[in-house]
Amino acid sequence: MPLALYQRDDCHLCDAAIEVMAAAGVPEFESVWIDGDAALEARYGQRVPVLRDQANGRELAWPFDTAGLRAFLAGGADQGAG
Repeated sequence: MPLALYQRDDCHLCDAAIEVMAAAGVPEFESVWIDGDAALEARYGQRVPVLRDQANGRELAWPFDTAGLRAFLAGGADQGAG
């Protein structure tokens, strides 16, 4: 499952999301920095961090915990897609 974490520079919520992802044992992911990209800022600017499954477009928006993250990785809840 190719994962991307949409985030901003100097984002304490993004740092917290990475900590939750580490605690949940998330496999490798790509960091996508939205700063300076008008399209990404318009889509994710107020919602970062957002974890996206690049294979099927499902998204998990912050806040999430390890249980919610594991459910997302297992194909469960889709939060904040769009």
